[in-house]
Order: sequence, then C-alpha cells, then structure tokens
Amino acid sequence: MRVVFMGTPPIAATILESLAEKHEIVSVYSRPDAVRKRGNGLVASPVKQLAERLGIPVRTPRTLRDSDEVAHLGSLAPDVICVAAYGALLPEPVLSIPRHGCLNVHASALPRWRGAAPIERAILAGDERAGVCVMRMEAGLDTGDFACMREVEIGSSNAGDLTARLASCGAEALIEALDLVGRSELSWTVQDEGAVTYADKIGKGELDPHPNDSAVDVERKVRASSEAHPAHAVIADREIILESVRVLAASDEELAEGLEAGQARFSRKRFVLKCSEGAVEVLGLKPKGKKSMDARSFAAGIQNVKNIVMEWGTE
Repeated sequence: MRVVFMGTPPIAATILESLAEKHEIVSVYSRPDAVRKRGNGLVASPVKQLAERLGIPVRTPRTLRDSDEVAHLGSLAPDVICVAAYGALLPEPVLSIPRHGCLNVHASALPRWRGAAPIERAILAGDERAGVCVMRMEAGLDTGDFACMREVEIGSSNAGDLTARLASCGAEALIEALDLVGRSELSWTVQDEGAVTYADKIGKGELDPHPNDSAVDVERKVRASSEAHPAHAVIADREIILESVRVLAASDEELAEGLEAGQARFSRKRFVLKCSEGAVEVLGLKPKGKKSMDARSFAAGIQNVKNIVMEWGTE
C-alpha cells in the first residue's frame, strides 16, 4: 500500500519506524525545522530526522492550503495518508486525495480527550487508563469514527513513559488498521457525542505546582510535565524544575508535622513540601542552570538545611 505519512514529535517517529517495515512510504511530511532549545539553531523534527535516515523523501511545508502543495501531494497518488501528531489541520482538498482516506493515530480512548494534549490531560484528571486509536479524519477536530482501540493502565507513569507506551500501541493499531483496510474488513465505531471531553493545549506555567494545590494535584502536575512544559517551583529561593515527587504516605506524615502550606523541610535525608492538603516528597529535581539530581544532593548545597523550615512556591 502506498502511504504518505505526516507527523512531527517522537511519538510519531516511533509509529513511522514500525510502519516503514510493513508498507511503502512514498513521502513523509513534517513541520518545518524549529529552534528546539534556547540559543541553538534550527533543528529538524524527530520524524524528519528518521525519514532522512530511512531514505524517504521529506517535505516540510508551512501550510497544506497552498494549491501547489496540494497538487504535489495528489501527484504522489497515495492509497492512504497516515497522520500522527502532525501539528497542523488537514484541509478538505487534502482529505479527499487518498482512495482509502486519511487515518490519524490519536493518543486517547475517543471520545475522551479530543484535542492537542490527551496524554497530559489524562494524567491531570487522574484517569486510570489511557488509550490510543485510529481515527478516520474529517473536517472537525477529532470528530471522526475510530477503530483498533488500545488501552493501557496509567498507574504512576509520567508523560514521557506513557507517551512511549502509547506510541508502541499506536504503531500496532495503525498497522492492524491498514491490513484490515486492504482487505475491506475494517469496521468503524461512531463517537458518542455525549461522552466527549477536550484536551486543550497545556498553557504556559499551567503545570507549575503551587502550595494551594493538594498533594495529589502536585504529584499529577509533575507527572504530566515534560521538557516542553516543565513543573517550575522555587524552594529556599532557588529556582528548580520538579522532575519526580510522590504523595507522602500516611506512615510518614510526621516528616511534614508542624508545616503549613508553602513550607518545606529536609529531614532524615528526605525532602518534603507541604501542600494545601497533604504533602509531597521530592525525589528528583533540576536546579536552574544545573543537571538533574536527587533531593539529598540538592539539600547538600544549602547550608544548615537539616530540619530547617523553608518556603516553597512558584516565585
């Protein structure tokens, strides 16, 4: 089957790598090169880098609404266009090109979490399970029928771990869907509009933990964070990124005894932050301008920190 693949981030690269082993990828589309880190030059997306290693032609148009771009895409005569986190909407002229339509690998159990950040929203909402499915693309935002659903337990997974697991599941689901499409045996499920929820983009600073948050909310924010959307905080007047925390167990509550929301203490080689409800223990963090470290290493850099009450917050 002649496939055009469209995707940009690592989750899409994982799917492309598996897809290329099974089907003829006639072209790959990805978002234009961009500055990925401050001070660096333009960097190609993970999908573009992989496609170049595989020897697959790559295009990075700024828009698919250009008539010449649509004409070129049509000249490729794809049987199907496969999309995974491409980062741009496909206009009607593009949707109508492939004879088997455009299939999108969406990282949620539709109709829950339509939209841009389904993995992060599932973690923040405390969902027990996350999903991935193949969706038939249409003009609306993630409104199409779906098939080949896969689900996994979220547990204590962070956004990176969960994304990697769903990427593997998504690759399996897409390959299965294409096999069924080729045999005219793929059946679709219509989304229940009454069960729809939306996964809006993560806003700037949205994942920064705050003393007014409960311990559960702080833990979820940290697990939902990533390099693109880190969980910033200030502890003892030092700017840090919280990388790993856990809700303080009932058996360890004495570690936070006497603390008020917004206070922190390093005691018995453990670092705890008091929240509006409960407390969290900091396991891993990254001070501004330094490498990732554990809480004990961070505390070692603060004079007389042991058993001293400190302030923590977002500024």
